[in-house]
Amino acid sequence: MYALGDGEIESNNFFYSLFLIFLAYLYFCWHWIKGRQTLGMRSWYIYVVNESNTSLNWKQASLRFAAALLSLVIIGLGFVWALFDKKKLALHDHLSKTKLIVHKSFA
Repeated sequence: MYALGDGEIESNNFFYSLFLIFLAYLYFCWHWIKGRQTLGMRSWYIYVVNESNTSLNWKQASLRFAAALLSLVIIGLGFVWALFDKKKLALHDHLSKTKLIVHKSFA
């Protein structure tokens, strides 16, 4: 079977790469939707919300994930965008209409 090769998965296997991206998608979107934070975001006391300060829906989370991947592909320029943005939002936040909030008691 092409997807598995000779019983072991090679690092350049397209299906394996697609599987890893899918796992990352589930991890980030699930946490953004259900708890508004990933494990790393909890360490910094930040969470993600939409423009009305409520939890993201699947459409917003999916768009945020896809735009963040795009930001990485263009050498991280989507993240650098936040340094020059008036609202300090990254490109994926603009496209998905989301923002990061620092927990009030730690600001």
